[in-house]
Amino acid sequence: MNDRERILTFFAGTVPDRVPWFGDLTYWAGAMEQRGEVPAGYQRSADYYRFHRELGVGFYLQGYFPFRAIDEGGVQHEHRQDGDMRRHSLITPVGTLHEAWQYLPQSYSTAPLEHLVKSVADLQVLRYWWERIQYAPDYAEAERRRDLVADVGVVLCYLPRSPFMELVTTLTGIGALVDIWSEAPDELEETLAVMAATSDRAAALALAAPVDCLMIPENLSSEVVGKRFYRQYMRPWESRWLERIHAAGKVSFVHQDGTLRGLVGEVAETGFQVIEAATPQPVGDVAMAELRALVEPRTILWGGLPGSYFTPLVSDAEFERHTREMLDIMVADRRMVLGVADQVPPDGLRSRVARVVELVEQYGRY
Repeated sequence: MNDRERILTFFAGTVPDRVPWFGDLTYWAGAMEQRGEVPAGYQRSADYYRFHRELGVGFYLQGYFPFRAIDEGGVQHEHRQDGDMRRHSLITPVGTLHEAWQYLPQSYSTAPLEHLVKSVADLQVLRYWWERIQYAPDYAEAERRRDLVADVGVVLCYLPRSPFMELVTTLTGIGALVDIWSEAPDELEETLAVMAATSDRAAALALAAPVDCLMIPENLSSEVVGKRFYRQYMRPWESRWLERIHAAGKVSFVHQDGTLRGLVGEVAETGFQVIEAATPQPVGDVAMAELRALVEPRTILWGGLPGSYFTPLVSDAEFERHTREMLDIMVADRRMVLGVADQVPPDGLRSRVARVVELVEQYGRY
């Protein structure tokens, strides 16, 4: 079986020849591109998909929203690059908001130094902006990828995040959001309702994209959100769109790449078919062998290999031991996909990535 046949068999509820092995290589490949080790635009080229085939890694994830936003109502954006600092001003007729993101060359990543929304006073501007966002379909990349992916995996794209997680991950951060929730819960709920109506328009476009799988890219971590916020603010929006994803014949994913114990059961109960990027001990807070007892039997758990295990920080012996342990668990469970939790990092070793498929062939057969 090839990787596409293998994972489609798995999605159908039956058992393929061996444990499927799929990895997110985007962070690693992006760092290679910035270091000049591969040509510019590498991840959009056919060579990137050949790279997966050479390494024996199934393809599924390369962040993609199949819609584009169109700002109306006099909303303007000003962007300025100040060394490694990226600054953005959102200018509206009712006020202006500012944010700043710092690029970190050591990690090839960007972190927020100043969020767009800092207090209750900023919510009016946020609502004005979101009420006036329109969306247009953008399916060309999904169509282009289908032939490139072919036998090596599946085509997946994103819905928007739930409005609450859009605030947590991008617009406010959890600290300011908790302050806003404490000071003005009614105004927060009004803002979330506006954001939900706008997100619904984008989600409807994603639903019609020519793809195999749809992910709500929540970036969940149990110590950040917790059951109370999840049940009150996230589950209603997710549940509504999960029904529509399944009715459209697409496989539903959620990205939960942080701590698991406090929330993974709640997420499984919501009805996601795949909980992706599950990070076990010793990096996460739950042993992989414990996870099945925390989630619905039908839920596919996808992950198991922490990103750090692909770096020199972990010995070859520990890498081999951990991978074999994951495979023993997954062969017995029959509803787990071996994956990177959550990405191969910039200092990942090619030899480690290539070694996984050899171990899967040897120890991952059902």
